Amino acid sequence: MKREWLLLLSLAGLGATSYYLGSLPVYTAKELIPIFLLFALFIVIKGVENSNLLLKTAATLEHGGFLPLKLVLITFVLSMLVTIDVALVTMLPIVLALNVKQKENLMILVALTAHVGAAMTPFGTPQNLFIYSFYTVDTYAFIQAIAPFSLGMLLVFLTVSFFMPLTSDISVKKEVLPVRKTLAWSYLILLVVVVLAVLRVLPVWTALLSILFALICDRKSLKIDYPLLFTFLVFLGLTGNIKMMIGGMIHHPGHIFILSSVMSQFISNVPTTLLLDKFTTQWEALLWGTNVGSFGSLVASLANLITYKIYVTYAKKENVSGHFVLKFIAAGYLAFAVGFALFFFTV
Repeated sequence: MKREWLLLLSLAGLGATSYYLGSLPVYTAKELIPIFLLFALFIVIKGVENSNLLLKTAATLEHGGFLPLKLVLITFVLSMLVTIDVALVTMLPIVLALNVKQKENLMILVALTAHVGAAMTPFGTPQNLFIYSFYTVDTYAFIQAIAPFSLGMLLVFLTVSFFMPLTSDISVKKEVLPVRKTLAWSYLILLVVVVLAVLRVLPVWTALLSILFALICDRKSLKIDYPLLFTFLVFLGLTGNIKMMIGGMIHHPGHIFILSSVMSQFISNVPTTLLLDKFTTQWEALLWGTNVGSFGSLVASLANLITYKIYVTYAKKENVSGHFVLKFIAAGYLAFAVGFALFFFTV
């Protein structure tokens, strides 16, 4: 129950808001598709992990120095090209496979970098995709509007990476097992299929191939974090209820950026986008606000929940303890403050 406190809290909130509204939330197929795609992604990454490819990749990254710098650059480009969720589900297990003591700090750096890389493209985050489609924004204008945020924050994280000390964890020397090449290639191909399904290049149903492959050939890959998926489902219903409760109370804000960035801390950036689009034509400010607002609290974005849950699973398995959540939230609000300042400095 300690480990799943967020799920229990979300369930309590869902129950309370549903009681207030007198009805349970209704999930549409459009809302459930991201959960299904995330399910497929988790299976694929678990399969890649079972093939020992992650350990091999981690060992390769450790050689040659500048490990934090390499992680920042790879995460930024990956999240920009294949969305924030895919980048986190791919990169965080690699960080956890590293043979260093500062894994928590590296996880925080990677998670924050994924936010700014994904913010750069119209499809990088759900709120970006909605703003891009709803306001029919020109692609060049979209990238031009958000580039100061993404590139400015990237510069900050690159600077941090230069001064981040790392020490090898000689007490836990992990044996790098041979890569199971057939399994690795199979899951890498399936990863491409799922990513293309996320990007809507392939039909959504093609992601079923990863589930079928795991059922037939590698059932160990089905041992994923199901409470995390259920947390997303509950959280989706909760934010839908909140939208129904307060949607009619919001008037056109004097400054959409401040309102959207602050609201994201409490109801997440995607519901904030869906709430505020009715009250403003300032899509640039809304774009900045919901992306800056993704930093901070655990509920500010689903990506933060992914980071938190991956760490909790690792902490349980490795029997480690620490103050990861406090450090993650503190670093998030520091990035929030920098992003806040960047808006008023550049826009």
